[in-house]
Amino acid sequence: MKIAVNVIDFEKEPHWKMPDENMVAMMLRPGFVEVGLHRSEVNRVTYDAGEMALCPRQMAQWVRSADTECLAVCISDAALTAATDTRNGQVELRGETKLVDARVGALLAAVNAERIAGFPSGKVFLDSVERALAAALIDGHAVRRPSPQIFRGGLTPSRLRKVTELVHTKIEDELTLEQMAQEVNLSVAHFSQMFRKSTGQSPHQFVLQQRVERAKELLRKAEARVLDVAVACGFKTQQHFARVFRQICGSSPTQYRREVFG
Repeated sequence: MKIAVNVIDFEKEPHWKMPDENMVAMMLRPGFVEVGLHRSEVNRVTYDAGEMALCPRQMAQWVRSADTECLAVCISDAALTAATDTRNGQVELRGETKLVDARVGALLAAVNAERIAGFPSGKVFLDSVERALAAALIDGHAVRRPSPQIFRGGLTPSRLRKVTELVHTKIEDELTLEQMAQEVNLSVAHFSQMFRKSTGQSPHQFVLQQRVERAKELLRKAEARVLDVAVACGFKTQQHFARVFRQICGSSPTQYRREVFG
C-alpha cells in the first residue's frame, strides 16, 4: 500500500490534471474550483476551508482555480481492495464534489497536521490512515457491483479465451453465433451448449454483457454522448442500448454516469 499526500496551491498552479488514482481532497482555504473533462468545459464549485471532494480514478478531469489551496490524498487500489468484502461484489467509488463525512474529515485533518509537522510519525502512521480512509470510503461512498459467478466444465480455457477475444474485437460490429462457433471449430448447437456450461450465459447474453462493460468504461472516462457510446459498443439504437443497460446494471446509462460522477 502507498498513500500519496500533496498540497495543490492554485495560485502557483492554476490548471491541474487529476491523477489517474482515487483521490480525496480537503480545501485548506476558502475559494472556488472549476472542474470539467476539458479546460474549456468546466463547472464552478465554491468551497469553505475544511470542505472535501471525492474524485475516483475513473473521473479524470481538468481542475483550475486562482484563489484556493487543497490537500490531495491519493489512495492505492491495494488499500481499497483490502477494505472490500469481495463476497458482496466489487465496488467503484462515487464522485462527490461536496463530500460530507465526519470520519473522512477527521482522517484528512490528521494527515494535514502530520504534514505540517514534517511527517514525524513516518510510514506506519500513513499506512494506518490509508487503511482507515479506504474503509470509510468503501463503507459510505461506493457503488457495489455483483461478483461474477464461477462456472466449471464446457469449453477449454483456450477456446473460451479465443471466443472472448473475438467478442472484444467485434464489439462495434455484428457478430453471429456461427462466427463464434467457427472460431473454435464447433457446430453451433454444440458450441452453444458448451459455452453456457463455461459461463452460465448464452452466447447472446455474453455478448450483450461485454458490450455493456465496454459502455461503462466509456461512460466513466469519455465525454461522448450516450448515443455515441451506444454506437461504439455495437448497439444500433440508443433505445436498445438503454434497455439492455438497465436490464444488466439496474439503471440507465445516464443514471450510471450520474452515479459515478456524483
